[in-house]
Amino acid sequence: MNAERQQLAAALTDPFFAEHLFDALPDVVFFVKDMAGRYLLINRTMVERCGYRNKEDLIGKSVNQLFAPRFATHYEQQDQAVLQEGKTIYDQLELHIYPNHAPGWCMTNKFPLRDAQGNVIGLAGISRDLHAPEASSPAYQKISKLVAYINQHFFEDVRVPFLAKMAQMSVSQIERYFLKVYQISPRQMLQQKRLDAACSMLAGKQSITEIAAACGYQDHSAFARQFKATVGMTPSQYRALLADGSARATPGSAVRSLRIA
Repeated sequence: MNAERQQLAAALTDPFFAEHLFDALPDVVFFVKDMAGRYLLINRTMVERCGYRNKEDLIGKSVNQLFAPRFATHYEQQDQAVLQEGKTIYDQLELHIYPNHAPGWCMTNKFPLRDAQGNVIGLAGISRDLHAPEASSPAYQKISKLVAYINQHFFEDVRVPFLAKMAQMSVSQIERYFLKVYQISPRQMLQQKRLDAACSMLAGKQSITEIAAACGYQDHSAFARQFKATVGMTPSQYRALLADGSARATPGSAVRSLRIA
């Protein structure tokens, strides 16, 4: 099949045909960047979420020209890991900010683009919104009690084998059901619930150390590391964002996102 794939690739007049397919997906952002981190290719969803009308308005721009520094720095660090080290970012759960300034969740993937000699010459990526599940789904019914348990006990040391035992299923079975219904693993859901709670608490007066403990983290540094890796800024920076009115404290359902780096 490799020969057939190479033959098809050589015959294509438009190697970026996927752009038109991604234009039809309102809940997925798609992009291609060059080695300087400039956007070469984007879909309509990205254009709309950036507040522009035409793709040409974004082509050639970098994250530093489109986003506030606190977001751009995180996006650029991700890009450099892909472009300079050839790393692949796979199913990275991330908190983003909607156009209405409310937080939401998405799953991000980035991978390097290589030439015939194997050299990295750019990157491609997608960022997919996480939707609320259909409550009537049979798969949802099988794990609904586990989801309720995570919602009520996210601040505890919840382990996946414990959830499997509770549901009388194997670990692989519940992971498969979680991915089918929520597009995330049980561990990622636990992480999401902890960070949802932390985002809300950061709007209050508790210290970051107190919030870390209340959300199930062993210490301040563990909380700060995961928060920055997922949200793209430190808890202190997020608290400052809330203070100046640039974000809301309670994450909403992830239907439309602004996590488009």
